[in-house]
Amino acid sequence: MPAQHDYDSERELWDTYAESAKKDIFDSEPVFRWTQYSNHGPGTELLGNPESVLEVGCGTGRMLAYLAKQGVKATGVDLSPVMVKSTSERWGPTGAQFVCAEVLDFLRDCTEMYDAVYSIFGAAWFSDPKNLLPLVYERLNAGGVFVFSQPPAIPGAYGPQGMYKGGFAGKAMYTYRYSYTPRRWSTLLAKSGFTDIEASVLDAPTRGHIGTLIVRAIRS
Repeated sequence: MPAQHDYDSERELWDTYAESAKKDIFDSEPVFRWTQYSNHGPGTELLGNPESVLEVGCGTGRMLAYLAKQGVKATGVDLSPVMVKSTSERWGPTGAQFVCAEVLDFLRDCTEMYDAVYSIFGAAWFSDPKNLLPLVYERLNAGGVFVFSQPPAIPGAYGPQGMYKGGFAGKAMYTYRYSYTPRRWSTLLAKSGFTDIEASVLDAPTRGHIGTLIVRAIRS
């Protein structure tokens, strides 16, 4: 198991990423996709027809802004104050709301309920699922959906894995990511009370390229 998180160090890592992403945030338009490839894979239909959504680890905020422009009450939480400042400035006019917080703390303290919670290469990849999944379950309305996507696990490399930012020289900024097989994700979700679980790897549009793990589950 990984060591106790140093959230100040982790926040610095994501602030560094946020600084590098500023130009993309302000030059881009709202878009929604689950995969790392343009015009590929499913869209918002995986969320059903929610009136309210929460994105955990919302990053550049483009997906959340897309939903807000469709009339959805859209809230995102991200650890980086640099990112939240940029996304609030860029996407606030769409109606999307951005909160700066550590996702597990946010979910523990939150009293609002949501029709859908989702993560796209976000907190569902970087938070221990044994802690995250039960908290997500508690924030969903009955029949609510939890959907997340991330790169599939490298065969034989499962569980928590450390990841340095910026290579192997300089200041040690790192975080942990969590990679499992679709079957293992299904087991973890079932243990947290979810039903109707679907977990699979969607092939990339180009043969031999990295696919996308997409997982969907329902709060009964």
